[in-house]
Amino acid sequence: MTIEIRPITRAEAKDYLRVMPWANGFPQEEPEPSAWYAGRAANPPQRKATPDQLDQYADTLLTDWFRPQAAFVDGKIAGGSAIVSVEITLPGGRQVPMGGVTSTAVLPTYRRRGLLRKIMTAMLDDCRERGEFLAGLSASEATIYGRYGFAPATFQHRWEVRRTDVAFRTPFTDPGSLDLVDGATAAAIWPVLHEQVRAMRVGEVSPLPGKWSALADGTLPADGSGPAHHLIHRDAAGQVDGAAIFRLPWSSDPEYAGELQVEAFEALNQDAYRALWGLLLDFDLTKRVVAARRPVDEPLRWMLTNPRALKLTRTRDNLWLNILDVQRALEARTYAATDALVLEVDGVSWRLDAATDGAACTAAPGEPADISLTINELGSLYLGGVRASEFRDAGRLTEHTSGAVSRLDALLRPDRAPHNAVGF
Repeated sequence: MTIEIRPITRAEAKDYLRVMPWANGFPQEEPEPSAWYAGRAANPPQRKATPDQLDQYADTLLTDWFRPQAAFVDGKIAGGSAIVSVEITLPGGRQVPMGGVTSTAVLPTYRRRGLLRKIMTAMLDDCRERGEFLAGLSASEATIYGRYGFAPATFQHRWEVRRTDVAFRTPFTDPGSLDLVDGATAAAIWPVLHEQVRAMRVGEVSPLPGKWSALADGTLPADGSGPAHHLIHRDAAGQVDGAAIFRLPWSSDPEYAGELQVEAFEALNQDAYRALWGLLLDFDLTKRVVAARRPVDEPLRWMLTNPRALKLTRTRDNLWLNILDVQRALEARTYAATDALVLEVDGVSWRLDAATDGAACTAAPGEPADISLTINELGSLYLGGVRASEFRDAGRLTEHTSGAVSRLDALLRPDRAPHNAVGF
């Protein structure tokens, strides 16, 4: 058996696509209610791509931002994956390049042969060569990617609330205005709004080209959840400072009739946030609001007279990170305090001199470590979405200096939980 790992050519694009689960009708996600969706379906129906669809996809496959690798076994493509070029916002506001792993698959008849490891090695080497010191992905299955150095770094909630249970603690007079707009208007608004959001949100990711283009043509989702409705908020000066996308799917089941599903929601300030949720939670002829992909520190619960009205129905990991260059990664972000620690990461010691305006990270061979951990734990800790004390208590890192874990938590603590509403 001869194995070759390399980028594909245009002539090989359709064969590469045929390996992908979404193109051949194979499952793409764990068979559980998915936190990616507000609706009840775990995923849209699985359908094989048509020849015309494969031709269309192949024509746009090889771009500057999409970098596929394939595993050829005796000349036949048996697996593949790709890196997309994106940016991520770090603590301190710096936006840095990140290699986003996507479209990963190995044909069922070629599993357990080490193909995915070889593909992943090639892609992460490519990231390093391009100067990307972070790689990220969203894991379709939670047990696969830890072996390659990835670990959960951001998390999302799915929640629901009955409309009759909603009452806000304080009255609110909106200084701005709400408006329902068409898809073409929404498609122009969302890219601008997202750029403003990701400039100030730790963990947010830049969108792939064409992210919101489908809003303009009103493309219906395959799961039958109905057309999108577009709600925007403008401030007193008439500038858009918030938006939401929601659906009102029809259901023959009385249990799920009258459900408003929030597909996307962003607000730049508290006025926009309160005004948008105020309408969505009291929309005529509805009885339940369901929202997925929400931040784990959503403030809405604490704005209600009955915090139990907001019922959490699922928590799920979202972005998984892999630190490809420890020194560059630790120097790229800012910290919530000033301190110095020696971290032993996979047997290599690094001295971190951290401050609120930046950091220096230097190799520290021979220096006694304050904390020992692996690259997986560092990936989860990096944005502040997981506390070092959680890993200590779980037996996943070792504290050599008393109090070092608390000091590391104080350094990494974010003002808000990291969150990315946009994936890849």
